[in-house]
Amino acid sequence: MLKSFFLKAVAATALSFSTWASAQAVDLQFYFPVAVGGKAAETIQELTDEYAAQNPDVTIDAVYAGSYQDTVAKAITASRGGNPPQLSVILSVDMFTLIDEDLIIPFDDYLTTDNDKKWVEGFYPAFMENSQTGGKTYGIPFQRSTPVLYWNKAAFEDAGLDPDVAPATWDEMVSFSKKLTKKDASGKATQWGVRIPSSGFPYWLFQGLAIENGAILANAEGNKTYFDDPKVVEALQYLVDLSTEYGVMAPGIIEWGATPKAFFEGQTAMMWTSTGNLTNVRDNAPFKFGVAMLPEKVQRGAPTGGGNFYLFKGASDEQNKAAVKFVQWITAPEQSAKWTIATGYVAPRPETWETDTMKAYAADFAPALVARDQLEFAKAELSTYQNQRVTGIFNDALAAVITGKKDAETALKDAQAEADKILAEYR
Repeated sequence: MLKSFFLKAVAATALSFSTWASAQAVDLQFYFPVAVGGKAAETIQELTDEYAAQNPDVTIDAVYAGSYQDTVAKAITASRGGNPPQLSVILSVDMFTLIDEDLIIPFDDYLTTDNDKKWVEGFYPAFMENSQTGGKTYGIPFQRSTPVLYWNKAAFEDAGLDPDVAPATWDEMVSFSKKLTKKDASGKATQWGVRIPSSGFPYWLFQGLAIENGAILANAEGNKTYFDDPKVVEALQYLVDLSTEYGVMAPGIIEWGATPKAFFEGQTAMMWTSTGNLTNVRDNAPFKFGVAMLPEKVQRGAPTGGGNFYLFKGASDEQNKAAVKFVQWITAPEQSAKWTIATGYVAPRPETWETDTMKAYAADFAPALVARDQLEFAKAELSTYQNQRVTGIFNDALAAVITGKKDAETALKDAQAEADKILAEYR
């Protein structure tokens, strides 16, 4: 009888504890830009499910919010409506916009231990340039990238070029591209030498050219641009000259989304695009390909890109703590390695590359190391207050020059004047 009473007491205590634990469960809503690709969405779901299984006191509702642009718009709308997500992956360049809208909080208040501080310091410095401002950490790098150059080794061999050597300079990119460009009897190009997209986020790939020419497009405080710098003008003229003077790239606006397909189908022998396309190229290119750092002019260089985790205002203290723990877990070496291998994004912490998983991946697929190694020369992606307006102005200037409506110097001078009007109040 005593035994029966004891068992009932234990069962009642367990039930009471279970009920208490359930009542204390923390619910998190997590916005994620599904447009980065199907495999990415599957991997995120697998990772969030794994975390939930290990942490039954936390439930994570991963909301696939569309493109990056859709995601930030939905996050802003939800916040203004009083129902913000607790956590979202949004472009690193939107940091100043989110601060200006008073929608996010810094991670610092929840990073109080020595291990927490060591964790923040463990990200690549190039990625933290678009993640910190005013001495605070607002973004945690996650699906980060840089643009890289991809080349078709078979096309190089066909053109009499060494299939294992990519162009290292602007001049070499032109000379290689001249050998790689093919035209039919009517003079129509059947294969271009190089393809640098100028739709979608034209400023991003162009920024690679600007950095390589020794220029930056904006200051670290996000309140001043340098669009009319002569070095920027020179870089834009080079981009246009690839079509108009050298005849090695298709004229006009080149579509971002169609570029990998054009590469696969042999319409271009080289392309500039995100390292986030690495897994896509590996899975779909019907030929051997190479990956290289962007070619230099006066220096190596590329912009960083991609998305950060942000903490949104309006969450409870418990939700913020749980969100930070989840971010720490998903950026830890093994989870980060799984994400990098599935997508091609750059693992944002050096320690991830030291795992056996990543060492084996890199040994089997050396191109995965190119974007990581390029971080040594990378600069922050163009980011300012009123970022969408300012980058829109700059994108319009690029389009005007690419389509022949304005010359480079005039277009960039006009863009700088417009950006100054917007950013003056933030200085």
